[in-house]
Amino acid sequence: MKFFGKGSDNIEDARGSSGGGKVVGGGIGILIVLVGMFFGKDLTGLVSQMPVGNTEQTDVKQGRPQDEGGKFVSDVLGSTDRVWEAQFQEMGKEYEDPSLKLFTGGQQSGCGYASSAVGPFYCPADHKVYIDLEFYKELKDRFGVNGDFAQAYVIAHEVGHHVQNLLGTSDKMQQARGSLSETEYNKLSVKLELQADFYAGLWANKANNAKDIALDAGDLEEALNAANAIGDDKLQKQAQGEVVPDAFTHGTSAQRVYWFKKGFDTGDISQGDTFNTSKL
Repeated sequence: MKFFGKGSDNIEDARGSSGGGKVVGGGIGILIVLVGMFFGKDLTGLVSQMPVGNTEQTDVKQGRPQDEGGKFVSDVLGSTDRVWEAQFQEMGKEYEDPSLKLFTGGQQSGCGYASSAVGPFYCPADHKVYIDLEFYKELKDRFGVNGDFAQAYVIAHEVGHHVQNLLGTSDKMQQARGSLSETEYNKLSVKLELQADFYAGLWANKANNAKDIALDAGDLEEALNAANAIGDDKLQKQAQGEVVPDAFTHGTSAQRVYWFKKGFDTGDISQGDTFNTSKL
């Protein structure tokens, strides 16, 4: 995978900075169990609100990082910015570029405090994507998911939640939360997550066609492997030995693969209405 456009400067690098708070829940080690529940999750009302002491951070660097991992994140975010700016313009809307914060261990966000164990997430309250790059090591070591395009898919999925926030989809979800049972709300959550997968595939289609990125042989397979590895059914089976469909919040492996691939194959945002389709 190659990038040709400018990377985003809208990066906050808090890796190793002080004041992030105590890591809750044992850190990155329990990500294996929790990634299926939290990967890509809109964390409003979900991230721990417990007190964590001093949350003022020092030494947070602004702008494009200079290390390889930071540059990669910047390149992906810059590409998603260009694709979604064009998409919103076609819809007669204005796109607001999200920020992305790199952190280590745990982080205070506009949605509350989260440890690295929850995986990458998007907070609609501050319009910011959060990621501890150790997540990529976990994907490789524990799930066998590797490759730069798989890593880009993770970020593009989170940006997909930002798109949903700007389009009002996230607000509708929050409004529905209080009037639905947990099982019913979980079904809506699955649709939200599958749409974010679709948006990630759409980004890849548009960026590749616009020659903003160049996909190598095997890149698509990397992303599909990532989507397959983090389906609710597979993760539940691995974590607890059984599958409980009513507890799904992100969709099965097959569903995640289907919707990412549909976004990639069509590049048509009108094809991504996961809320009004029988095909899930």
